[in-house]
Amino acid sequence: MTKWLRSGRRRDICFLLAAAEDGELRSQQLKSRLESHYDDHLDPKSFYGSLSALEDAGFVEKRTAGIHDVYALTEGGRRRVREHYEWVQDCFEGETDRSKR
Repeated sequence: MTKWLRSGRRRDICFLLAAAEDGELRSQQLKSRLESHYDDHLDPKSFYGSLSALEDAGFVEKRTAGIHDVYALTEGGRRRVREHYEWVQDCFEGETDRSKR
């Protein structure tokens, strides 16, 4: 398992990017959506550190659009999100199968 999967925040950032309508979000949109999901304020330094770690690991790419930084998943990031989604789905399906016994 890669380190990004060990961090719930990094994983959640990747899932938000995967769900984005056009496949990318501005950093402030990402932060706002995470804060809404967590129902808590995120420390900017910590949040941007998570984005930076994802970028350094090659799962997220950043581009500048005007004054905004815009983030999107790389192909490797999309693959990891898909793999993690399938793993979670398998876990729930296995739980359902066990409860039928």
